[in-house]
Parts: sequence; C-alpha cells; structure tokens
Amino acid sequence: MSPSASSSARAGRLKKAIEFRDSAELIEEFMSDADRRDAYVTLCVHAGIAAADVICMDALGEYYSGPSHDTAAKLLAKVDTASAKQLATLLGMKTKAGYSDVPVSNEQLARAKRAMEGLVDRATK
Repeated sequence: MSPSASSSARAGRLKKAIEFRDSAELIEEFMSDADRRDAYVTLCVHAGIAAADVICMDALGEYYSGPSHDTAAKLLAKVDTASAKQLATLLGMKTKAGYSDVPVSNEQLARAKRAMEGLVDRATK
C-alpha cells in the first residue's frame, strides 16, 4: 500500500521522526554501558522508518504503509541507495532490539545512531 503524500501526512511523519530521534538522544545522554541500549536502538529504528517515509514523500509523492518494511526500503532505494542502506541497517536490528533476550552490541548501537542521524538529517533538509 502506497498512500499519497499529503502535506499533513508529511508533517506527521516528520514530527514522529524528530520525536523518536529526540527521545533516543535523551536515552543516550543517560545510558550506562549496557543500560537501555535496546530501547535506544528501537527508537533509532522508528525514527529512521518515519524519516524514510518523508524522504519518499518528498521525492516520489508517496510512501509505503504496510507490514513489510523491506518493501519500504525498496521504495526508498528508488530515491537514494545510501538512505535505503541506512534504513536496511536499522531494520536489521529491529527484531533483536525489540524482541530478543540478547541486547544489541556497542557496534550495533553506533551503527544505529549513524543510520538514524543520516535518515533524519536527509528528511529535515
């Protein structure tokens, strides 16, 4: 399902991208070595997904809204392959951060931060 990008949809998704990013930054500020890493990465993932929607809306006039985030990454690849790789990086961590009993690693934490920042920066330009 690819809804058309109305100005209210774009504004709403951009607001969510910024909200998730800002919340992740708050957690990062108070995070100890292993404390709240999964919550941080989960917020990075959600910020990246919302930002990817905005990028697609700006470039294509539509975005993907459905259960398959991989389809969203493919749509984003039509706009920018680097952004699509950043989204794929985040999506690859979604299950581990949100549903697994194994915490994300420090390396994954750093990758999630870079990917989220890249996507949100692109969406806010």
